Amino acid sequence: MFEKVALIGIGLIGSSIARAIKEKNLADHIAISTRSQKTLDRAKELGLGDSYNIDPTEVVRDADLVIICAPVGAYEAIGKQIAPHLKTGAILSDVGSVKEHVVKALEPHVPDGVHFIPGHPIAGTENSGPEAGFASLFDGKWCILTPIEGTDQDALHRLRDLWVAFGSDVEILDAKHHDMVLAITSHVPHLIAYNIVGTADHLESVTKSEVIKFSAGGFRDFTRIAASDPEMWRDVFLTNREAVMEMLGRFSEDLSMLQRAVRFGDGEMLEELFTRTRNIRRSIIDAGQETDVPDFGRHVSAVEDESGA
Repeated sequence: MFEKVALIGIGLIGSSIARAIKEKNLADHIAISTRSQKTLDRAKELGLGDSYNIDPTEVVRDADLVIICAPVGAYEAIGKQIAPHLKTGAILSDVGSVKEHVVKALEPHVPDGVHFIPGHPIAGTENSGPEAGFASLFDGKWCILTPIEGTDQDALHRLRDLWVAFGSDVEILDAKHHDMVLAITSHVPHLIAYNIVGTADHLESVTKSEVIKFSAGGFRDFTRIAASDPEMWRDVFLTNREAVMEMLGRFSEDLSMLQRAVRFGDGEMLEELFTRTRNIRRSIIDAGQETDVPDFGRHVSAVEDESGA
């Protein structure tokens, strides 16, 4: 589908893209750049690309597609650096989970003749680094593209077709609307998870060993979310603060209502809320975004594979 694809950043998402491209033979050449020589060397050891360079201006030369897979806080500096070296007709995209900031950070630097199409694959795990990726990460997951006004439709179709080839379902959204939706479905849940785990860490009446020893499903699942890449999520909250603050305001109001229900013993209100939220879970399963198979965190096949059984 492309002669040369350049990946700037080779963590979980970047390495998964590289693996998917190789597995499905979607490009002749994958060029990889990342700011850390150690990470770049690791990507080379894993055979994720065909060429490697610490300098992103070198990997984007003659690339038909450039995908920025770095933390969104670094986008503007990367954009300024690579812009003069992008070839006419190339597609410039990304994988950041905040889109309005991405447009503001990159669009002013994109040369005429380069097709800038922001993107966001809604897929991931709590792990990071080039060894964390896998080719099937995007199977059955959504990828949202947020093209700017005047986007070339042929370029948009080419990028869409690539994500479809990765196994993704593709949706086109406005950047501002994307950020509002992701604030409630991803960003605020992560912030809550970080906060709950942090609260448990600070409780003087409960030791850390007890928190770990008696972790039930709820707290344990929060720790999985809270184990996500700190740098990436720092940048998400700093660059999507308006939408996050709006959703946090709504969450705080609902939490206050829940607090009153618990304090005054309003069991009817609690049961009605829990019934509605249970139905949301069923809707997610019905939409194919989750399974209803209970594993309680015990991924038996994975454990057996690791133990050699």
